[in-house]
Amino acid sequence: MESIEKRSIRRTDFNFPGQQGVYHGKVRDVYSISDLLVMVASDRISAFDYILPRPIPYKGQVLNQIAAHFLENTRDICPNWLIATPDPNVAIGHRCDPFRVEMVVRGYLTGHAWRTYKSGLRVLCGIALPDGMKEHDPFPHPIITPATKADEGHDEDISRGEIIRQKIVSEADYLLMEKYSLALFERGTQMAAKQGLILVDTKYEFGKKDGVIYLIDEIHTPDSSRYFYLDGYEERQAKGEVQKQLSKEFVREWLMAHGFQGHEGDIMPIMPDVFVESVSERYIELYELITGRGFERVDSSDIAKRIEGNIKQWLVNR
Repeated sequence: MESIEKRSIRRTDFNFPGQQGVYHGKVRDVYSISDLLVMVASDRISAFDYILPRPIPYKGQVLNQIAAHFLENTRDICPNWLIATPDPNVAIGHRCDPFRVEMVVRGYLTGHAWRTYKSGLRVLCGIALPDGMKEHDPFPHPIITPATKADEGHDEDISRGEIIRQKIVSEADYLLMEKYSLALFERGTQMAAKQGLILVDTKYEFGKKDGVIYLIDEIHTPDSSRYFYLDGYEERQAKGEVQKQLSKEFVREWLMAHGFQGHEGDIMPIMPDVFVESVSERYIELYELITGRGFERVDSSDIAKRIEGNIKQWLVNR
């Protein structure tokens, strides 16, 4: 078997006709070509705001295909940016001006919301939280806790009122994004339930092109969302037990067990082949659980050449 590195795509540096720029994010390489964005999902993996030293085979394909699956199944709710997926690792779509706000939708008192609640606060992003809740309890109805998108560092909580007051987003646009976000979360919840999962929380990003608001970026992937297993949720909650999560939390747990949490002075542990392969298998399992489809491992003998060729062919034929 070829080495993990040869079966993965860690970074691309393509130069397409009409290309105006490229941005290398934590996970994706984004090419701007005319009024299009070409997003290449690499096999990089991040945790604690660090890109880990080794790629994860098939991770890019998994995330790209999960996002495409949900974008195709929510087109009746709102317009989205996706036009085509000419390669399992590639999404091509409308180049929009992004709003500098993430619409974080929470159905359960988990994660950041729980940490806020546990500290004694009962207001999050201007929303009053009920008394008497336990960690992982459902809210009476899903709430939106927006966050400002930071160029550097962490995103910060903000209320609807502040967003409108500061003119980060107009009131009309924000209310439409709010409507879209709640409808998308409801659809995601329904689709998750069919797979025996609970969509706990997620984030949506929106942009504007020619006066139209589009849903952009990925949606409902394990990198942008948190899922619980539906089976046993009520029993675990009644007993105060830890909920079984479907996410990349297992990667963070491995890093923490090896003394790394992204703090100054922490040394990144060496990821052995057996661990990297196990992460790859877990991502494939995530794909099959979330979508209900079997995962098809595409040819990985020369991923960069395959991706570049498929993008070029699509650009010529469009």
